[in-house]
Amino acid sequence: MEDWTPLWISVQVAFCATVCSVFFGTLLAYGVMKLKRLRPAADVVLTLPLVLPPTVVGFFLLVLLGKNSVVGQFFNSIGLSFIFSMRGAVAAAFVVSFPLMYRSARGAMEQMDRQLLYAARTLGAGEGKIFLRVILPNCRSGIFAGTILAFARAMGEFGATIMLAGNIPGKTQTMALAVYTAVQSGNREEAFQWAVIIVILSAAAILGVNFFERGKNTGKDEGF
Repeated sequence: MEDWTPLWISVQVAFCATVCSVFFGTLLAYGVMKLKRLRPAADVVLTLPLVLPPTVVGFFLLVLLGKNSVVGQFFNSIGLSFIFSMRGAVAAAFVVSFPLMYRSARGAMEQMDRQLLYAARTLGAGEGKIFLRVILPNCRSGIFAGTILAFARAMGEFGATIMLAGNIPGKTQTMALAVYTAVQSGNREEAFQWAVIIVILSAAAILGVNFFERGKNTGKDEGF
């Protein structure tokens, strides 16, 4: 195996998708925790990509970001096409990895000691300051664990990526797609090599999650 391009593409896609997942996942987890009646509906919508088949997620992204949709036409008009591009691979990886980040961040927030929030509000701290100075430091273990899970999920994404970004060597072909291509061409040795790399990275992610899990708070919380 001489061409390592799928590895570098996978790392770039996973990194960009994870950055987006951490930002939006943490913020939305905090926002959902503040909801009451709408919390179950919001939770369903934000978690849905986790249980849907990746090809279904890719199909909906293709419909949403394709050239025939209003959203797709808008992005095309400003030169940000998602179809058959690295940008599309990042979008697909973000959508499928986001629920893992969201669930991990929300779980950590649910376990926080609510007395810390009450004390901060009693002292006159605003919601923004509470989020940055109280919630994030106390939920860092869960957020770090979610970050690792999101990165690993984005690294191994296949179905949504091939639907939206295609399988273009040197451009959108990630390691998961390289395994598929190698099997289709009968090159089982190359497929095995890529599969081993993915397994090693996934195992490292699990070890990382286990490490951060040990640092989580033990208290439980019903919400904000």
